Amino acid sequence: MSRILKGNEVAEALTNQMQWDVRQLAADGITPTLCIFRVGERPDDLAYERGVEKRAGLVGIRVQKVVLPADVTQEEFDKAFRGVNDDDSIHGILLFRPLPKQLDEEKARKMLRVSKDIDGCTDLSLAGVFTNTKTGFPPCTAQAVMEVLHHYEIPVSGKKAAVIGRSLVIGRPVAMMLMHENATVVNCHTRTVDVPQITSKADILIAAAGRLHSVTRDYTNPEQVVIDVGINWDEEKGSISGDVAFDEVKDCVQAVTPVPGGVGGITTCVLIRHVIEAAEKAAAG
Repeated sequence: MSRILKGNEVAEALTNQMQWDVRQLAADGITPTLCIFRVGERPDDLAYERGVEKRAGLVGIRVQKVVLPADVTQEEFDKAFRGVNDDDSIHGILLFRPLPKQLDEEKARKMLRVSKDIDGCTDLSLAGVFTNTKTGFPPCTAQAVMEVLHHYEIPVSGKKAAVIGRSLVIGRPVAMMLMHENATVVNCHTRTVDVPQITSKADILIAAAGRLHSVTRDYTNPEQVVIDVGINWDEEKGSISGDVAFDEVKDCVQAVTPVPGGVGGITTCVLIRHVIEAAEKAAAG
């Protein structure tokens, strides 16, 4: 059986480091503060919000919430969002998306200060990922993938990596982050011909297509490390499952992350760490 790369081990290590960082800031009279900005009561938003609040409590950062009704007008939204965006006591803003159809999501992204964009959704933050600079913050899930590789000391430099998926949330950013660490990367997508022929030659496979159990044994090889980013509802099991057909693949690769219990919990840790980093940058001027 392959090595199971569990997320809780990575999350625990990150949490321990963050607790130390928060104590250092507290010694200077600074409390990192996150604003959760939510419109409506979507169940998936609420579930993620609970996870963020729990992790924030473990680390010791302050959480404020702005919750608007699902039928909020653009004018009301803009006024509330500007209020937290311009509040220097708030270091990071988590804006739940997608926004309701009556709201202009692109306008909100452009309004958000890059210094508070702890979820990596602004154009400037994404530009920072692609140019490998410290502008803003990378998308949290993409960074979470890198945290798994780093924690488990999986070599990246000189390795062949295949990424399935090209979204700006995970696929393209993580491909660039792998490239910045000197991997040779192929980014596969819906128009890619014969994806298994490509991925089966990779040392590292990142599955981020958002399709239940779409990555099967023929996508892999025995020396491969597989990171499953997919979060899909499996009606047959009545639970969450990944893009990887885990039971089929787990004995055919060197290492693999499970779903649940893999990248998801690390994503929340990365978000909280970005808040701390935003507070440190604000303190440094």
